[in-house]
Amino acid sequence: MSLSLSTGTFVKNFHSSMESKSATGRKWRLKECDDRLALMLSQRLNLPEIVGRLLSLRGVNGDSAEKFLNPTLRDWLPDPYSLKDMEKAVSRLVRAINDSESIAIFGDYDVDGATSSALLARFFNLIGVTTTIYIPDRIKEGYGPNERALSQLRSKGIDVVITVDCGITAFKPIASGAMSGLDIIIVDHHVAEPKLPDAFAVINPNRLDDKSDLGRLAAVGVTFLLAVAINRSLRESGFYCDENKFEPNLLDLLDLVALGTVCDLVKLDGLNRAYVNQGLKIMARRTNTGMTALFDEAKINEKPSEYHAGYVLGPRVNAGGRVGESSLGARLLSTNDIDEARYIANQLDTFNNERKKIESTVFNEAISIVESGEKDKPILIIEGDGWHSGVIGIVASRIKDKYAKPVFVISFDGDKGKGSGRSISNLDLGSIVISARQKGIIDEGGGHKMAAGLSVNREKLSTLRDYFYEQVNLVINKIDTSPVLDIDSIITLGGANTLLVNQIQKIAPFGSGNPEPRFMFPNVKVVKADIVGDNHLRCILSDENKNKLNAIAFRVIGEELGDILLLGKSQSLHVAGKIRINQWQGREDVQLLIDDVRVS
Repeated sequence: MSLSLSTGTFVKNFHSSMESKSATGRKWRLKECDDRLALMLSQRLNLPEIVGRLLSLRGVNGDSAEKFLNPTLRDWLPDPYSLKDMEKAVSRLVRAINDSESIAIFGDYDVDGATSSALLARFFNLIGVTTTIYIPDRIKEGYGPNERALSQLRSKGIDVVITVDCGITAFKPIASGAMSGLDIIIVDHHVAEPKLPDAFAVINPNRLDDKSDLGRLAAVGVTFLLAVAINRSLRESGFYCDENKFEPNLLDLLDLVALGTVCDLVKLDGLNRAYVNQGLKIMARRTNTGMTALFDEAKINEKPSEYHAGYVLGPRVNAGGRVGESSLGARLLSTNDIDEARYIANQLDTFNNERKKIESTVFNEAISIVESGEKDKPILIIEGDGWHSGVIGIVASRIKDKYAKPVFVISFDGDKGKGSGRSISNLDLGSIVISARQKGIIDEGGGHKMAAGLSVNREKLSTLRDYFYEQVNLVINKIDTSPVLDIDSIITLGGANTLLVNQIQKIAPFGSGNPEPRFMFPNVKVVKADIVGDNHLRCILSDENKNKLNAIAFRVIGEELGDILLLGKSQSLHVAGKIRINQWQGREDVQLLIDDVRVS
């Protein structure tokens, strides 16, 4: 049973008792809730009161509850033509289809790019059109379209190129490609500048003159709308009246949309929530040969969730672009050949294990640099020679989580540096990077509010530091950047049962904008703690009523959090984390994923 938030000395004194920092250096903040709304929602929807609380904390009310709990494309799918240049792009592609012109898909090497590329390739294949997928090599070619690649495509007879998840800042390559005779259609979602590349059409909800209000979509979400629009145009033109042509069911492609949307960490509300909710149902059918091969490789048999998309499939699809062959992810997700899928899945699993080792080395070296004098800066800019550029984004993300500051990790090869950055709430890192490029401080750069990339010469590094410090200070001086751990509710160990976890799953899928609920368990003790894997800690927690709960804390050995848990038998602790169903050898029980602790 959950503890009532209106009773109990502990709850009344929560805020004053949580002012001191925890094992991870964060202040705990119990989210403020409209208790009347929470009660109303739980009664109207026949859900536990704690689930009503979780809904109210996510801005759900009586009018929006049904659409939130059961998000469908029927409710959320917009008219694709609300996107600027969509009509122009569709007209050109329908002409290419009818005239049997050659079409190439130029994608990014991350999951969003791979799923976008595979979605278009699968759609065109379903309507009898063969396409070419081109994914640039991360190390040799870098991010986005380049002149050499576009020239090669043109020389091979390609007439139309669709860039997905890239292209919005590729001014010179796009202009060069257009001059060679290519009609280039950009499908992107990254921050755009007032001036757009010289492409045939630019579909991007984040271009400044776009009024669609779809700026939160991942590139794969925008790509799906392009497929919907093309399909509609073909239907209206009588394309499917030919007895040899069959109209595809585009809903079957939503597993790709769900995977790309979850992995790109876009906000899971509105259309994105519908995409993921419906896409996970398609994923559960295991009709995509490549996804099925990845699940088999990872030995995952249960019903897929956003966790599996983000932490099982995503890292493996990404591994090819990070440390292996950039095209593997798109090839895997677009193939129907079982043997090829199994071979690629095995390769990606091997690359993912290699990525983990490389990432660990770079992370440890980067942390040493931060601790030696960087951690007081407004933004952590960490550079190293020879760091693998395929892992610097992950390292930046982990360092951002550790220090609660924006981070850029830059890998230098000679005088050329490639950087990947991660931001904090209320700081638009992508816009800062674009402004640095416009001022000539960096060679290339762009991104989102929360993530960005750049290329910089070593001689400009000092100027880059000064500029980033200046720009970040302008923002963080106006906001509270103190690291905070948000708590959704307080419950007892006895209340953390499978029934509650299954009820909480009704507000999934979880992700950005709808975070997985975090609970606090007051006054518990660690009765057993074992080190598992390289640096994880498996525990059993107990309270004064003899209730017990299995728990695990990841990557904590050598950290204060791990030290406290290992010594927990002698002290009373408040523990914060997320509760999930753990399946093992046919059994199901509840497991707590520990985020933080503090001595009570």
